[in-house]
Amino acid sequence: MLRRFVSVVILTFAALLTVLSGLASAEGEQIVGTLSSGASGPIEGVTVTVTTADGDEVGDDQTDENGRFEIDLPGAGDYVASIDAGELPEGVTSASTERPVTVGAGRAQRVAFALSDGSVGQGGGSTITVLQRFVEGLRFGLIIAITAIGLSLIYGTTGLTNFAHGELVAVGATVAFIINVSFGVQLIWATVMAVIVGAAFGGLNDLLLWRPLRRRRTGLIAMLVVSIGLSIVLRYVLLIRLGGGQTAYSDYTSQRAKPYLGGIITLTDKDLASIILSVVVLVGVALMLQRTRIGKAMRAVADNRDLAAASGINVDRVILFVWMLGGGLAAFGGVLYGLSDQVAWDMGFRLLLLMFAGVTLGGLGTAYGALVGSLIVGVFVQMSTLVIPDELKNVGGLLLLIVILVVRPSGILGARERVG
Repeated sequence: MLRRFVSVVILTFAALLTVLSGLASAEGEQIVGTLSSGASGPIEGVTVTVTTADGDEVGDDQTDENGRFEIDLPGAGDYVASIDAGELPEGVTSASTERPVTVGAGRAQRVAFALSDGSVGQGGGSTITVLQRFVEGLRFGLIIAITAIGLSLIYGTTGLTNFAHGELVAVGATVAFIINVSFGVQLIWATVMAVIVGAAFGGLNDLLLWRPLRRRRTGLIAMLVVSIGLSIVLRYVLLIRLGGGQTAYSDYTSQRAKPYLGGIITLTDKDLASIILSVVVLVGVALMLQRTRIGKAMRAVADNRDLAAASGINVDRVILFVWMLGGGLAAFGGVLYGLSDQVAWDMGFRLLLLMFAGVTLGGLGTAYGALVGSLIVGVFVQMSTLVIPDELKNVGGLLLLIVILVVRPSGILGARERVG
């Protein structure tokens, strides 16, 4: 019976991706990308050259006024994309001028070069740099919070630690990417569709898998193991669909950062919009939890499920709504995360560790705890890049989690004791 339910969920998701991806493949193999750097914005006139793994030149292209380049390939395989550092504008440097890339059959593989113009470089201790990192941390923390609230509510109402929640994030980003790139739908409307699909997929998770397991009184440890297996399966379905690289939406990829607060910080329009939308959504969720009947029912079920059922609350319906809310929020957070860090098959798994850190830091099972903990984790992770390499920044969030658990195991807003 359990295998049947798992198979239904997997086949449903695979069928959804198959339907949406009908036009997703490129007509031929290409390497594409955008050269952009901090406040300098898109960089024009830089030659990008592609060679085979053996060093034979395949083709080249110069970046246009939007910093974009596009190079046709003779077929699938391993290639090396490189740029001429001497053609970069004064003050702009590249950590590496060569990037190896593997291109699948019929795919346009995106490649990115790490460019810096010194505007927000790591290792500096200036006030401007610290404030810039702080704002970036707030933006990142808000994205973590949107995705983590669903994870926390699911735990609060069911007791399940859902390791597949990161894949709900990746599903949302992937669906938005397919609708935006393949079908040419503007990203705003693609995001709305992705949120609807994410909510539906979250509901299907509960209806087809978790509700039957709860009715069979499956233990929480066994359900946790099932969630790990479901996470692995979904992650590799996404790998088959997206490939091993990173890719970007067709909208809002090349934006010049603008100065704010008298030039103390710089933000692109999409980063500013991400902050505003995140705050609006989080305020909306808070009002829903406090002012609406379903919100009060969710809090009642999280506090004492048996007492809530005895009071006439339909517990199964509340849990289904929580799964749909969590799936929708995860999808929306996935789109925002993909907008800033590009879409990748393992993006949900990379964010999952920070979600767990935020939820545990704030207090398991509480939506407000997830918000507070995620903001702290996001700011701490970004601020840590002032003293450690950017590639190791997630370690800082996990280190903070360890310290808090030693000092206060229940989290910042968590109850010291659970009664009942």
